[in-house]
Amino acid sequence: MKKWTRRAFIGAGVLASGAVIIGIAIRPGNRTSKVSGLVAEEGETLMNIWLKISPDNTVTAIIPHAEMGQGVHTTLAMMLADEMDADWSKVKFMEAPADKEYANYILAKGFIAGDANSPKFLEETIDGVFLTAVKSMNFQITGGSASVRFTGQQGMRIAGAAAKAMLLQAASETWKVPVEELKAQNSTISHAASNRTATFAELAPAAAKVKAPKHPRLKTQDEFTIMGTSKPRWDIPAKVTGAAKFGLDVMVPGMKYATIKSAPVFGAKVKSVDTSIPSNSSGVLKILNLENAVAVIAEGFWQAKTTLDTLPIEFESTENDGKSQEDIFNEYRQAMDKDLAEGNLDKHFKSGDAMAELSKAETLIEAEYQLPFLAHFTMEPMNCTAWVHDGQCEIWCGSQNPLGVKAAAAEVLDIKPDQVTVHNQLLGGGFGRRSETDVIKQAVLIAKEVDYPVKLIWSREEDTQHDVYREAMVSRMKAGLDQSGNPIAYSHQFIFKHHPAEAADVPYAIPNQLIQYSSPASHVPWGNWRSVDHSVHGFLTESFIDELAFAANQDPFTYRKTLSKNNPRFQKVLDLAYEKSNWGSALPPNWGRGIAIAQSFGSIVAEVAEVEVTMEGKVKVHRVVCVADAGFAVHPDGFIAQMESGIIYGLAAAMTGEITIKNGAVAQSNFHDYPVTRMNEAPKIETHIINSGNPPGGAGEPSTPVIAPAVTNAIFNATGIRIRQLPIAKTDLRVSIRQTT
Repeated sequence: MKKWTRRAFIGAGVLASGAVIIGIAIRPGNRTSKVSGLVAEEGETLMNIWLKISPDNTVTAIIPHAEMGQGVHTTLAMMLADEMDADWSKVKFMEAPADKEYANYILAKGFIAGDANSPKFLEETIDGVFLTAVKSMNFQITGGSASVRFTGQQGMRIAGAAAKAMLLQAASETWKVPVEELKAQNSTISHAASNRTATFAELAPAAAKVKAPKHPRLKTQDEFTIMGTSKPRWDIPAKVTGAAKFGLDVMVPGMKYATIKSAPVFGAKVKSVDTSIPSNSSGVLKILNLENAVAVIAEGFWQAKTTLDTLPIEFESTENDGKSQEDIFNEYRQAMDKDLAEGNLDKHFKSGDAMAELSKAETLIEAEYQLPFLAHFTMEPMNCTAWVHDGQCEIWCGSQNPLGVKAAAAEVLDIKPDQVTVHNQLLGGGFGRRSETDVIKQAVLIAKEVDYPVKLIWSREEDTQHDVYREAMVSRMKAGLDQSGNPIAYSHQFIFKHHPAEAADVPYAIPNQLIQYSSPASHVPWGNWRSVDHSVHGFLTESFIDELAFAANQDPFTYRKTLSKNNPRFQKVLDLAYEKSNWGSALPPNWGRGIAIAQSFGSIVAEVAEVEVTMEGKVKVHRVVCVADAGFAVHPDGFIAQMESGIIYGLAAAMTGEITIKNGAVAQSNFHDYPVTRMNEAPKIETHIINSGNPPGGAGEPSTPVIAPAVTNAIFNATGIRIRQLPIAKTDLRVSIRQTT
């Protein structure tokens, strides 16, 4: 949304978001007083809700995001410390508590308004609307590749700059000197003319009484001393030594273990189960019927699981019991056909008259693509430890939305959220899965039946078969080319539009477009999956544009370059990808090179994949060259790591990732039938960052959407076989069926 409208305010009430304040206009007695008891210890000065100063001159950044391997605690603290001119060796962090005051309205505002500026006289009112909305919705989200580009830019930087301004003002008033003669550096304020120096800690009590500036001056990039460097990440040493604590590592005195078996078919209920403890089940303490699942509590996880596996559980039948994967895709296609015939397709985007121009085109290209359901497959299985006691509930878990966890537990127990304490841990993979609260609710339901803490652990089989999945997709695309091979019309019909809203947009200059979608019913639960709809449309758009380049008899790189000539950022990313990949250079026999590019979450990423397809049809991805316009990479090493992570995650999905439905239930169960990319299969990844001067873009997701089309386009280059159905493993690539291209 490029301007402030009534719809923006309405949207604030329905958007899932995360935990900060823009403007940081925090006054004494206002929001600082509401959180001081939660985050500040005796002797510490809370400058605003995002930072405090200790008597030993330590600056603590209070970070409103979870750490799931992306290095967010370090990077956001860097942004705050740089604007504050703090001594990095004296900077620490703490994760913000699950409290409504830390509901992150900056994410809501960022997702809806982007970088748009609101009128200054309305700013506080607008901020209040967003803050009220996210408080009511219990959103403290880490996701959407938004931590740096929204929380960092509009929260942590402003918090640090505001605190510095307050410290300078306090020194000016104490020393009776003009504030312009003062300098902040390395956690001290100095006045050269009088040779006076004071630490931040010495000035903090007086500074906290200064009215915070609404619009403190922020540094320009050439003034950065911390941002743009790769400071050692705080989360890594403990992970190396094994001291890091994830949800699965939590140990509470007196704790017992539980595991669970849910109805195989989504939506089914337990019909019957004997909840008496079998005589031969050592260590089993309780068996519970949770209506749609059965849980076993025992002294250890293995005792609980082996007993659960032997229980004679009968589940109710549903109308979906006989449904197969083929049935689901047939239903999707029938729904698309019906919506098209009846004129009921929803419009995503329309320009010109695509259908009329398609009929006039010199060349018409049509393709149907099909994508499977995908699971998250986090390395740490889903888990939650819950203890219900003395009218209170304590939760230990790794969550992307701790405030949502608190609300979910309170709802289950019918108590107030203030009676729930959430101890958030490191996350062993999130990818959107740990923004859900299903495992939290189950753990609380189990814990309320006993008088001791219970750690619920899902088996890998339960994790695989009761995930919330990336939606399966059917896509129909058409394009018309003129005599020069340029696209004059484009039509796209797909199913299920989720978010971001712009994911299905075409980044190329095509004058006549008609993009529409259907929303058929599905009994398979949907959930946010890394890069959400961009992971789908990145493959569709970049595969089809490759088909157009081939039909036009043009080089895929040159074709993209020509069609994006009005987008300078795209041009620069493509040019660097061309250079670094040695595009056009000779490759060994049976090798191919493919390119793809997309803009998502504020970053533009191009990838060139080099693949080998053996005579037997085996695919090996040898090299991936990744070029990313990050706007500005605050932590370059962390940004590169995220590019690599997104590529590996997307590569696993592209090569072998597939959840299939058989008799209404998920057929896969573990790594043997849902394999992921292993170390010996990982390609060499070379990442090149462009700091274009634009606002920082996201890092966690933008490299995922383009790896699948880069690889499949490379396979076509090597074999002449066009892959329109994922995973790649479903396509026969043996030399005997290859076409000469």
